[in-house]
Amino acid sequence: MTGKPAGQSAAARLVDRLGMPPSLAFGFLGLLLFMIGDGVESNYLSPFLIHTEGYSESTTAFTISMYGIFVTVGSWLAGTLSSIIGPRRVMWIGAATWVALEVVFLIPGVAMDNHWISISAYALRGIGYPFFAYAFLVWINLTTPARQRGSSVGWFWFAFGAGLPTLGSLIASGAIPLIGEYQTFWLGTALVVAGAAIALFGVRDRTYAGPSGTESAGGEMLKGLTILWRDKRVAAGAFVRLVNTAPNFALFVVAPLFFIDQIGFSQSTYLAIVTVVYTANIFANLMFGIIGDHFGWRRTVTWFGCVMCAVGIVLLYYVPLWVGPNVLVVILCWAVFGIGLAGFVPLTALVPSMVAPDDRGSALAVYTLAAGLSAFVGPALAGLLGGAAHMPILIWTFAGLYIAAAAVTYVLRTPSDPGSAHHVAEGDSASDDRGSDVPKQRTVAENH
Repeated sequence: MTGKPAGQSAAARLVDRLGMPPSLAFGFLGLLLFMIGDGVESNYLSPFLIHTEGYSESTTAFTISMYGIFVTVGSWLAGTLSSIIGPRRVMWIGAATWVALEVVFLIPGVAMDNHWISISAYALRGIGYPFFAYAFLVWINLTTPARQRGSSVGWFWFAFGAGLPTLGSLIASGAIPLIGEYQTFWLGTALVVAGAAIALFGVRDRTYAGPSGTESAGGEMLKGLTILWRDKRVAAGAFVRLVNTAPNFALFVVAPLFFIDQIGFSQSTYLAIVTVVYTANIFANLMFGIIGDHFGWRRTVTWFGCVMCAVGIVLLYYVPLWVGPNVLVVILCWAVFGIGLAGFVPLTALVPSMVAPDDRGSALAVYTLAAGLSAFVGPALAGLLGGAAHMPILIWTFAGLYIAAAAVTYVLRTPSDPGSAHHVAEGDSASDDRGSDVPKQRTVAENH
């Protein structure tokens, strides 16, 4: 299968020039809608549980942390299960799990005021979005030729970040005044269903949708763990990925309380600020993919990711304390942090490139495990360190983690990195054959 099949339509050629494999175009659109639906609740769930449902701040942090545990499990299993049963089937499982458990959370849980059902259903729902999103990331890596893989990954994070939390928060800010917080959860659910349907029914090319692993299920699971000590650079890359978004998930818990209760913004103004900041982030995802291809993947992660986030997270706390509820100033300070988060995008290309082709699936599984683990570590640290009442401790802890991650990036070296002194291009043949740099794919006819 070539990267540019003969007889492409004009639309397919345009998608190809934009850096996406045309066969997966509907998958990217479906991912965007799915993550918008998932992100609707991200910046009002914490106040909703505290002010409407009567949860304490510590119980809220516990609930979101339990959710993070299942996000972590789902993030690791997404890559491994994709090798065993195929990424498309894993996406089906993720979408069905998300919708079913959200219904349990909203009806027997919230509507009937049963806190333990709410906590349990919401926590278990954590496997939903990583199964759907990260299985699609595996599908992208299998389908996309090496010449296009960096930009395709950039588009993945563009769609992912556009939904969670950017456009999700924007929709919440508009919907809550009109239909209320509870009904807005249902609106998010409808968007998740729509996104899943577009991705799963819209992508008709199933060549890379089936299993890709060459070992037994147990063997694939084992490979996804042993690579952590077989190649220490993968473990180092996982640590950097963990640090990337752990503070961001912590902010989802404490930032609404800090900016609304302490600084004095209204809920709608706060949600609008979040939308603007993370809009900058999603476009920065594409920008840093391009920058990484010229400046170097590792150097981009170090300076535009780690160092920029360390500076940004300090600014977004101290400057609002000094100037008060000034929307423009808060947006500018928070944007430094939000854009810095995008500086980590080249890490998605860097980590799999450090290992042999047969281990790239395992390296990607570890990478997504770290991404999911950050959804647990962030809220957990927010709770352990005292939450919004102890913001300075949180802020300096996270700034320190970013500086530590910057130091760790110096071991993430590979000749495939455009910034390497011994850079060599990852070889595509003239026909963009993927056979040399991804595991051999067993074409499987899928029936649903």
